[in-house]
Amino acid sequence: MKKITLICVGNLKEKYLIDAKNEYEKRIKKFFDLKIVEIPETKINNFGDKEIEKCLDDEAEKILAKIKTKNIITLCVEGQQLASEKLADLIDKKTDLGELVFVVGSSFGLSQKLKDSSFKLSFSKLTFPHQLMRIIFLEQLYRCGTILNGTPYHK
Repeated sequence: MKKITLICVGNLKEKYLIDAKNEYEKRIKKFFDLKIVEIPETKINNFGDKEIEKCLDDEAEKILAKIKTKNIITLCVEGQQLASEKLADLIDKKTDLGELVFVVGSSFGLSQKLKDSSFKLSFSKLTFPHQLMRIIFLEQLYRCGTILNGTPYHK
């Protein structure tokens, strides 16, 4: 079974998001061996650019410590946009190389260092709350599973 890890900065707080995550995890396990890892979000006291950059770098170190592959996709607005079918193809090809790791950043995003060491994927030019982005990703991962396995859902 294709192995995928989702690393997220922060945790889900609202019950409706937790319920959605649980539902998609249940659906996804038919198609992928999915592991979700949560990294604590660094608290920022001073919202200056240097402090934000330092926090993102600290989070990146914690994220990279959890990753044992160079097969990384970061979700960021400046990344490449793909249709669901193309995303399914990308996942299929990259998981043939071994474990594939996706990363969702905090409300401040991800460090440039981390993004530079990955394939950058954008789900939209719109900005989404990072907690909701996790659910959007899980829905798309489930959709990719149905596409790759020829089961109904994706249209």
